[in-house]
Amino acid sequence: QVQLVESGGGLVQPGGSLRLSCAASGSIASINVVGWYRQGPGKQRELVADIDNAGIKTYAYSVKGRFTISRDGTKNTVYLQMNSLKPEDTAVYYCNLYPHPTEWGQGTQVTVSS
Repeated sequence: QVQLVESGGGLVQPGGSLRLSCAASGSIASINVVGWYRQGPGKQRELVADIDNAGIKTYAYSVKGRFTISRDGTKNTVYLQMNSLKPEDTAVYYCNLYPHPTEWGQGTQVTVSS
């Protein structure tokens, strides 16, 4: 089973940008759909964006136009480019299979604050 590891989080000011990476231990092509999820303080985990092997992408309404998901088969990595960040984007971000996630990793913390 392919394992996914998230990285790239940090502290950023409102309006700033971050790029998250989701590195697969094996071929990312073996995973049909990869999703980026997030869990904010006191909130349930939610799907932010997903991408399938054909490159078809979907986004949550709250991030549409600000976030871009992409996948690089040569690097077995899925990215989440986050622009125009808002304080409400503060959360731990995870990548996992969609729609049936497996065991959750540690995620990567994103904090948007001035």
